[in-house]
Amino acid sequence: MNISLAYVNVFVNDFDPAVRFYQDVLGLTLAFRDDAFKYASFSTPGASFAIVEAHEASLTGRHTGIGFVVEDLDSAYNELKNKVKFVSPPQQQAWGGYMAILEDPDGNQFYFDQFQPDHP
Repeated sequence: MNISLAYVNVFVNDFDPAVRFYQDVLGLTLAFRDDAFKYASFSTPGASFAIVEAHEASLTGRHTGIGFVVEDLDSAYNELKNKVKFVSPPQQQAWGGYMAILEDPDGNQFYFDQFQPDHP
């Protein structure tokens, strides 16, 4: 059996502002949007990232465990720090990585990583 990751869905409270955040602020490419189902997917290398409006408040406002990767974390942080809430600024990690944690408008938290050559 060959298993691969195709997509990740994250729940949001307010669909339209969330679409604008991921498309306009983070710069993700909108691939599909369905306003009736409140679902939108964004093209990212490897797997698609999607948002869907939640019907339960407990599904939003927490750490997702999802990591976005950028080539230059310091540049990305400087570009976004006045537009995005960073829970943690870029920091060298004990395990060798370099990452920050950001939050979307619904309080969902994501890793923002710059992979080091010897730590994929």
